[in-house]
Amino acid sequence: MPSRSQIQPAVHKYTLNSQLRDYFDRIAPEIDRWCDRNRYYYRDLERLHQFLIPPGSRILEIGCGTGSLLRSLAPSVGVGIDFAPGMVTLAAQQNPQMHFYCLEAETLTPAALAPEHRQFDYLVLSGGLGYFSDIQTVLQRLQPFCSPQTRLILTFHNYLWEPLLNLGERIGQRRPQPPQNWLSMDDVNNLLSITGYVPLKRGRRCLLPKRIPGLSYLVNRYLGPLPGLKHLCLTNYVVARPCPAPQPSPSCSVIIPARNEAGNIRDAVDRLPPLGSNTEVIFVEGHSQDRTWAAIQELIQTYRGPYRIRAFQQTGKGKADAVRLGFAEASGDILMILDADLTVPPEDLPHFVDVLASGRGEFVNGSRLVYPRSRQAMPWLNTLANKFFAQMFSFLLEQPLKDTLCGTKVIWRADYDRLAKGRHYFGDFDPFGDFDLLFGAAKLNLHIVEVPIRYQPRTYGSSNIAHVKEGLVLLKMCGYASRKLKFI
Repeated sequence: MPSRSQIQPAVHKYTLNSQLRDYFDRIAPEIDRWCDRNRYYYRDLERLHQFLIPPGSRILEIGCGTGSLLRSLAPSVGVGIDFAPGMVTLAAQQNPQMHFYCLEAETLTPAALAPEHRQFDYLVLSGGLGYFSDIQTVLQRLQPFCSPQTRLILTFHNYLWEPLLNLGERIGQRRPQPPQNWLSMDDVNNLLSITGYVPLKRGRRCLLPKRIPGLSYLVNRYLGPLPGLKHLCLTNYVVARPCPAPQPSPSCSVIIPARNEAGNIRDAVDRLPPLGSNTEVIFVEGHSQDRTWAAIQELIQTYRGPYRIRAFQQTGKGKADAVRLGFAEASGDILMILDADLTVPPEDLPHFVDVLASGRGEFVNGSRLVYPRSRQAMPWLNTLANKFFAQMFSFLLEQPLKDTLCGTKVIWRADYDRLAKGRHYFGDFDPFGDFDLLFGAAKLNLHIVEVPIRYQPRTYGSSNIAHVKEGLVLLKMCGYASRKLKFI
């Protein structure tokens, strides 16, 4: 027979949930009026979720209220769960095209939902963390609704705003609130980690949550994202994914863009170790002035090794065009870029495959700035520029990156297909191809990680990089990316 101390937590939890349910049932008829009073803030929440979630996704919202946020995301399948019957009734009346269940998140199971409502692309918890009596249990209960590609999006108030929000209640600018949890960003990341999720991205927004014509737009778009000030923003958000299971041995396609690299063609294949279950090498030659294309053809005719070797010639220009052509023709599960100058040793590529196959990352970027490198391989000015742009793009992507300019990048083909479909968001802005992939991976909320490589001087030919010209292009791309990723 359980002791008194063993049953008290369950009784307390039941009482707390009952009080919250009664509270939300009581305010349900007034909820839209309160939302209209703070429409500017709720519209900003909608914009954030619309940036993170593409239209036509399968979405489950926990703590859906009347379903207004879910409706704004234009899901192909929209399912909302709330424990207050009054909220669920209103949500169903206002959104007949979607599906709503009156259930408690702490006891949720897939069996409680219809069979077609048991796996989703996105799970949304907007503001709910403040009310759950057992956040750890809620996060664990959501795991069965996830596939390896599912993303969990959590938004919650910055605890620094607690005094101001309490003041808002007292003066009638915010609806009265029951007692709630106040969580830091580190608290949420820790809860995700111990319940089987990998935090991918975290950010802050909405420095001025009330609309003041002209001023609110300037403050929230241009001042709120800045270092220092962003820690004062009202809305915190975290994007996470479930911890993945290792994948069986995948096949790999290595795309090698080559312009004026005739002396490196055979070494690129001879030095390449086996990758995954089978390895495909695709050369994409781009308007060379030496014998690069002839060297590729000679290699294909004389090669007797285990790899499948194919070759294409660009009709367009630039590395981005070459990479896209190679990726479009590739058949492997994993797509890899290897620059034909071989400054990134082909021998290091198995490390990239291991990270993806183990599930420890979904987009792998090479980093040349960890191991020692000669000044011949990377002059000090190049090192300085690389570190500057790494800091810039880390700020823009909300993910730490050490070397954004490394040409070796690796991605699952299925994720690249999704990235290519969403390319219209950024447009054709990147002549190099590196940032098109990085920005696209960030927009898809992929788990971006870096693998250090042993950067080597080239042994044939000279660099195709025009440093000043391309540096100006990179600065221009930073400005463009800030509008599309940061100042939104």
